[in-house]
Amino acid sequence: MFTLNFLILIIFVLISVAFYVLLERKVLGYMQIRSGPFKVGILGILQPFSDAIKLFSKESYYIYFGNSVIYFFMPFLGLLISMNMWCLFPCLFNFISFPLGLMFFICCSSFLVYSILLSSWSSNSLYSLIGCIRSVAQSISYEVCMFLLMFNLVMFFNSFNLIKFFYLQNLNWFLLIGYPMFLMLFSCILAETNRSPFDFSEGESELVSGFNTEYSSFNFSFIFLSEYMNMIFMSFLINLFFLGGDYFKLIFFFSVMVLNFSFIWIRGSFPRFRYDKLMIMCWKVYLPTALNFFFLCMNLFILVY
Repeated sequence: MFTLNFLILIIFVLISVAFYVLLERKVLGYMQIRSGPFKVGILGILQPFSDAIKLFSKESYYIYFGNSVIYFFMPFLGLLISMNMWCLFPCLFNFISFPLGLMFFICCSSFLVYSILLSSWSSNSLYSLIGCIRSVAQSISYEVCMFLLMFNLVMFFNSFNLIKFFYLQNLNWFLLIGYPMFLMLFSCILAETNRSPFDFSEGESELVSGFNTEYSSFNFSFIFLSEYMNMIFMSFLINLFFLGGDYFKLIFFFSVMVLNFSFIWIRGSFPRFRYDKLMIMCWKVYLPTALNFFFLCMNLFILVY
């Protein structure tokens, strides 16, 4: 029964990714004073399915001077890890509570770095390798700050179980007292998911397409789906941590849509950050601030509990 419920959930997530990409292209088109996709179907609503058919019908070429086994397997591994994260999402037909749900998310998020690293290395491309080094250094740096901020929330709510996060926010959203942590966590998630203005692993003007330069057909679509599934799941997590996260109310899905829209809005509004400033901001600004929050929450935990 769990397998069937999980497959239904993943199908709906994949459909939401398809229309999320359509929304992104439409919004970016309006922000740049041009038309987005509007030819396939009514107002371009079938454009994601057309893109999927085009991607999967393309030929996937063989790598002669690289490690072909790792090259073909790593995109699927990244997609599999992103799908496993959605086990934490409780829905009406699959209400499962993990006692260590946040630790499960941290493990999955850490393993995603290996799929990027090995997929870039196995393609034997210099552009992919440079994009991979940038992506791994950026992800590892901001993972430290992101996990520290999450452990602050764990000490505040005294649980790793994600279900208890919205049980304890019935009367008051944590956003009202943890707004600086919200801003820091949101920017860390932007860097973790390699989104603009921190998309250095896919800098077109410098690295062609970044770590996925040598990928096409279904391999590229797996990387693409993994990235957007992570974005939607991260919006779900931010909503759960700071905005109450009541899964059975419409406002939960509305706030997730607002957070997902903010990813697109930031991409269309801000230019790409400088890489050295990104790393300086992580190690000299975010990490000391996150440590201060950590010690503050630890002292409060000792005093209260």
